Amino acid sequence: MKDKTTALTSFMKQRKMGLNDFIQKLATNSYCKHPEVQSILNLNPPQDAELMNANPSPPPSPSQQINLGPSSNPSAKPNDFHFLKVIGKGSFGKVLLAHHRTDDQFYAVKVLQKKAILKKKEEKHIMSERNVLLKNVKHPFLVGLHYSFQTTDKLYFVLDYINGGELFYHLQRERFFLEPRARFYAAEIASALGYLHSLNIVYRDLKPENILLDSQGHIILTDFGLCKENIEPNGTTSTFCGTPEYLAPEVLHKQPYDRTVDWWCLGAVLYEMLYGLPPFYSRNTAEMYDNILNKPLQLKPNISNAARHLLEGLLQKDRTKRLGCADDFIEIKNHVFFSPINWDELNAKKITPPFNPNVTGPNDLRHFDPEFTDEPVPNSIGCSPDSALVTASIKDAAEAFLGFSYAPSMDSYL
Repeated sequence: MKDKTTALTSFMKQRKMGLNDFIQKLATNSYCKHPEVQSILNLNPPQDAELMNANPSPPPSPSQQINLGPSSNPSAKPNDFHFLKVIGKGSFGKVLLAHHRTDDQFYAVKVLQKKAILKKKEEKHIMSERNVLLKNVKHPFLVGLHYSFQTTDKLYFVLDYINGGELFYHLQRERFFLEPRARFYAAEIASALGYLHSLNIVYRDLKPENILLDSQGHIILTDFGLCKENIEPNGTTSTFCGTPEYLAPEVLHKQPYDRTVDWWCLGAVLYEMLYGLPPFYSRNTAEMYDNILNKPLQLKPNISNAARHLLEGLLQKDRTKRLGCADDFIEIKNHVFFSPINWDELNAKKITPPFNPNVTGPNDLRHFDPEFTDEPVPNSIGCSPDSALVTASIKDAAEAFLGFSYAPSMDSYL
């Protein structure tokens, strides 16, 4: 029991690291001599090819205007909101519960530091997430973007406020879910992924931290920062990105991959819901990568044959044989594991969720990690641009945005 607790603690700490920082840290160790794994650990920081620059110039000043496109609301300003609590943190900023002073509504406002984004040349990823959010408004299980605006040094994304908690938070507390509950969540997740695929978008970063529950207990998928747009049904991409525990073998092999990478991740999340840890998890990350590449999937006998068959199909190491490789979401939808699901009723939210977060209202933060909610709201968040520039020092910016686990309390990713 002590070993399991230690493993879970280590697991949680690792998942709060950014993949880039994680890889760089691992690359300094030589405890694993497997040539494939060593090759993975010595990769350069993950970036899309189009973001690479043979002759990089110094990053632009944070005051640079960033084109926010159709979501931009030039008349909006930080002072429109009363920022109440920190409910999430990410690589480039924080997510805050905010009350709009005029319309009296509560929102999750994702506040990103331009300086950090520009320094890491992540503008395209930020804009990609915004583009995806703009397309997502019609799906019940994807977070909605209301509008965005910017000041001299920050970007603000005004999102739906979701306060049922991260799936990761609930999984931490309960260790695992019974099969009917896991099936319900997996079905809603699969529906959201299928919708993204219909828009030629590959999600690429499915994990329990990016899956929220709304106030009724339905799934809301968030954080579209690693989405890849314009991937046709037979199209591929090759960026090395994602979260270590959920990387598909083809990503680790640095091979071109397609939308089936999302079905691998669905399999990993379903496995974690049923067993409490991801399928190939090891505290030694080099060993975990080796497991993903080479270790056969092992399933304990405490799940149904249908669940076993689905996991074997989704966690197929050869993407050309993986469930979903031929007809994408249709194959997932028609699998016997989901036979109890009426998909029309599911998408209409007519199926009663197996767990109700029982929140009393917007100020009920019981399902947010105290690591976030106990943190004071930065003074600079709601300031005017000039005041913000005076208040936020380089040191503060560096310390405020460590880690890579985004918006834990609601949909707040960009």
